[in-house]
Amino acid sequence: MAMQSDQEFVEYVVKALVDHPDQVRTERTVDEMGVLITLHLNPEDMGKVIGRDGQTAKALRTLLRVVGAKSRARVNLKIVEPEGSQRASGRKESVSAAPADMDDFKL
Repeated sequence: MAMQSDQEFVEYVVKALVDHPDQVRTERTVDEMGVLITLHLNPEDMGKVIGRDGQTAKALRTLLRVVGAKSRARVNLKIVEPEGSQRASGRKESVSAAPADMDDFKL
């Protein structure tokens, strides 16, 4: 299956941020809630993608809203925390998907 522009966008941006771009992988699923892009990456790169206080991930989700708006789709990003990754706080937890939803802005 060919990659869609939203999926290509995520891969392009994330590969530019991380130290292991060859290990960046995305999956794209579509359902009644919209598009879900699931991001898998090397455990060492989690901090670069999440950013301080989640600011990098938030910025990526904001940009995905714009990409999704072009095709009038709701695009969500889920970042899968790989085994062995450590956050700055030292605890492990799942990173949830924050909706990038069309209701957040006016066209």
